[in-house]
Amino acid sequence: MSDLQLGTLTLDQWTQDLASVIDAARSAEPVTLLGISQGAAACIRFAIEHPSRVARLILYGGYAHGPFKRGTPGPESTYRAMIELTRNAWGQDNPAFRQVFTSRFIPGGSAAQLQWFNDLCLKTTVGETAARLFEARGNINIEELLPLVQAPTLVLHARRDEVVPISEGQLLASRIDGAEFVELDSRNHVLLEHEPAWERFKEAVLAFMPVSQLPTGHPKFAALSSRERQVLTFIARGLSNDEIATEMHISEKTVRNHASNVFDKLGVYSRTQAMALARDHGFTI
Repeated sequence: MSDLQLGTLTLDQWTQDLASVIDAARSAEPVTLLGISQGAAACIRFAIEHPSRVARLILYGGYAHGPFKRGTPGPESTYRAMIELTRNAWGQDNPAFRQVFTSRFIPGGSAAQLQWFNDLCLKTTVGETAARLFEARGNINIEELLPLVQAPTLVLHARRDEVVPISEGQLLASRIDGAEFVELDSRNHVLLEHEPAWERFKEAVLAFMPVSQLPTGHPKFAALSSRERQVLTFIARGLSNDEIATEMHISEKTVRNHASNVFDKLGVYSRTQAMALARDHGFTI
């Protein structure tokens, strides 16, 4: 699966590859699948073919239609031109072409991040294989499969994604029954650590995942100080740190410190998870 020279490049093959990874993991429980970009199609296909093996789907930057199937002549022509450039210029010492490719994925990236992506492209595959991969992506069309998905689904997409238009993410969410859609304020197809969209992504994913089950009165709640219990109560009510500071007549920095301690003691990673945990288990002061 990591060879530079590949055989068949089709959705069928990608789905089989995914099945091989899941089989090798030998999970006793249904798995959560994270499908990013082209990977969304394979995850969707696997979830339909093996509904008992998939607990939920998380799809970021995904699409139902590849560039050849979207009915947009301008972008399609550009995509075809990039395929030919990829085939002929990918491996050249001059990284000018790879820079064009990279800039679409992380237009908000620093010079160092762009250089890292350029180098990664060259290490990952060769020009002919990359061109064939882009052609295979271009022909994806799974719209008719979307209503067949049974797993709970979270769809996230950057508002100004320069690789996959947000309309494709919206289509996934609208055609998958009960899917939740989260729009992220970003231009980057690959989210960057420093941008708020990355924090929003993590928060949405953690909220979508099941919280560890704790019975009411669990010792973890007892481990909270009186101040921390107050903070957790306000978090459960949906108050922001600034609003909690006003209610408790303390600084916002102190609230942040208390909230951090609460998260550590409860074993959660965000205020969204803390809020869900408190509500689910009837936490009170």
